[in-house]
Amino acid sequence: MNSPTSTPSLLTNARLVLADEIIHGSLQCHSGLIQAIDAAPTAVAGAIDLQGDYLLPGMVEVHTDNFERHLMPRPKVRWDDAPALLAHDAEIAASGITTVLDALGVGESDPDSVRGSEWDSVLECLSDFTQRGVLRADHLLHVRCELPAPNTLELFQPFVGNPLVRMLSVMDHTPGQRQWENIEHAWIYFTGKKGWSQAKFEERVAQSKEHQARYALPHRAYFTDYCKQHGITLASHDDTTVEHVEQAHAEGATVSEFPTTIAAAQAAHARQMATIMGGPNVVRGGSHSGNVSAIELARLGLVDILSSDYVPGSLLSAMVRLTETAGMTLPQASALVSRNPAQSLGLHDRGSIAVGLRGDLVQVRMTPLADGRQQPVVRAVWRGGVRVA
Repeated sequence: MNSPTSTPSLLTNARLVLADEIIHGSLQCHSGLIQAIDAAPTAVAGAIDLQGDYLLPGMVEVHTDNFERHLMPRPKVRWDDAPALLAHDAEIAASGITTVLDALGVGESDPDSVRGSEWDSVLECLSDFTQRGVLRADHLLHVRCELPAPNTLELFQPFVGNPLVRMLSVMDHTPGQRQWENIEHAWIYFTGKKGWSQAKFEERVAQSKEHQARYALPHRAYFTDYCKQHGITLASHDDTTVEHVEQAHAEGATVSEFPTTIAAAQAAHARQMATIMGGPNVVRGGSHSGNVSAIELARLGLVDILSSDYVPGSLLSAMVRLTETAGMTLPQASALVSRNPAQSLGLHDRGSIAVGLRGDLVQVRMTPLADGRQQPVVRAVWRGGVRVA
């Protein structure tokens, strides 16, 4: 992938958030990489004064539905690929995210939904804009595979062999289990967000159980085998029981996305699987689906990665909230949105502020709120040493 042309840059008077400490000093980038870190400000001409703001590693987002939201901003309203991608990219960069896995779902019986339509033109646009260096953030792909859907394999075909695919998650949103263990929460979601009537909801629940029995197991076997053959990170999704985790681990999953119970998160950690929890869960103080609180899991040391899920701006806010509610230091919380997700994907060239790594950086100013909390505000973003926001 092409990167913006990099020129030497020197940032000073910053509180640099390193792996284990925060230092007040300076940082220099050259040829896209961090060249030097000094524990003191500098008066060198041309240095950019960050005015005492924090300088954090550019965030690495492993699961965001934001691109899908821009592609279909209203039910049955499909937006053009290019403006949707550019709007999504701008929002991602402005949130301090320098590497993003665009989560695109395949498998949906409703042809009017974004996940029930073909992805060919979207992938062509993403590949073209990536190669031409049009985008602000570094875009990769996370394919979300709905196992019970009859058309999942068909809709996955444009992703086969695509080098941007770095993660694949296997999902089963059949009401009555996993995320939708509580049927009432499922009813609120589908009737509220998708505008389904009570009759349509009941019809789809009955249909989904039939499809689960017919398609879930063979589709799961296909996707887990695909990940093994292509060296792609495999993630389970909405694990609720220890058995869910055991099955995913046996199939080669190294990531557990959004475990819904403490037991599932504990089982994942016991098997060295990285656990992902949602930033909105942290910011809201609980799950919108009625599942386990991300803050509670963080206090138990069971959260490895934060994802912005459906709100890009939640990632930075959630990081700061965990320093206020879960006893984390800022370097520890920062690792959840930078170093840990980068490591889980094998992206060892980014995720920390260290000499030799990519100059992916975020200038953040903490703004006090009336209730005593701090609201992080993104002031500038650099990718590969070049300012992109």
